[in-house]
Amino acid sequence: MDNEKKVIKTDEEWKKELTPEQYRVMREKGTEAPWSGKLSKPDAEGIYHCAACGNPIFSQQAKFESGTGWPSFNQAIPESVKLIEDTSGGMKRTEVVCAKCGAHLGHLFNDAFDQPTGQRYCINAVCLNPRKKIKAD
Repeated sequence: MDNEKKVIKTDEEWKKELTPEQYRVMREKGTEAPWSGKLSKPDAEGIYHCAACGNPIFSQQAKFESGTGWPSFNQAIPESVKLIEDTSGGMKRTEVVCAKCGAHLGHLFNDAFDQPTGQRYCINAVCLNPRKKIKAD
């Protein structure tokens, strides 16, 4: 994604646009409590967008029930996210951030053995805005 399309805002601008929980998770790299989000179960066909900037991140076809309490996907839409090594909290993980605005979305794990990619994008529900596909006539 080229720099012309990136969304850059100040902390104050983000605080005005996001809920306090979204700001804590997306800008301060927090985590919502498991099972607290409304998106843990697979939903109707559509696309999940970044709640901060509207960037399309995941397709519903990639969503699966992982039993972890967070929405899980086996792949992201190409070039929609950036993966960053995360060694915070004494763990080695891969952080998933929106490629357009840099919002923290969650983490990527290679433990989804029943999925075609073997990957589990473990994403905070407050970071996603599901939008149903509009069917063409």
